Amino acid sequence: MSEWTEATLTYLVDDGEVLLIEKKRGHGAGNFNGPGGKLEGEETPREAAKREFREETKVQVEGLEKVAELKFFFGGDPDQHVHVFKTEKYRGSAEETEEARPEWFSVEEMPYDDMWPDDEVWMPKVFDGQRFEAVFRFSEDGSEVKSYEFSEPGF
Repeated sequence: MSEWTEATLTYLVDDGEVLLIEKKRGHGAGNFNGPGGKLEGEETPREAAKREFREETKVQVEGLEKVAELKFFFGGDPDQHVHVFKTEKYRGSAEETEEARPEWFSVEEMPYDDMWPDDEVWMPKVFDGQRFEAVFRFSEDGSEVKSYEFSEPGF
């Protein structure tokens, strides 16, 4: 059995729009998602979230609020433990990088057809101001959500 990979996702919301990235490589390539990635060294989830956001969009985010913790299983094995943050505070303009192409979307019109299949289940809760923990169990290849459960946040 594998161990958890600690990772982050961050959602920057500005005037009813959220900045997503189209991943150009790595985990989730071709999908839209929030900027994020794996923790490095002794980084805290908050430090990693800021670093990953800057690396993938050239935007510096501040005032991160932790809103969720997600655990993902693929084919029964633990995969990622993701710390989800949300903010409205930032500096700079989004630019395309080697890893990602940023694009603003209305919170009401998210491109769920081009995202991970679990996103349309939990992301609306984030944009509604809810805080939670969730566990998602995917098929082996990650194409299908087999089950999920929500619980009160313990963070």
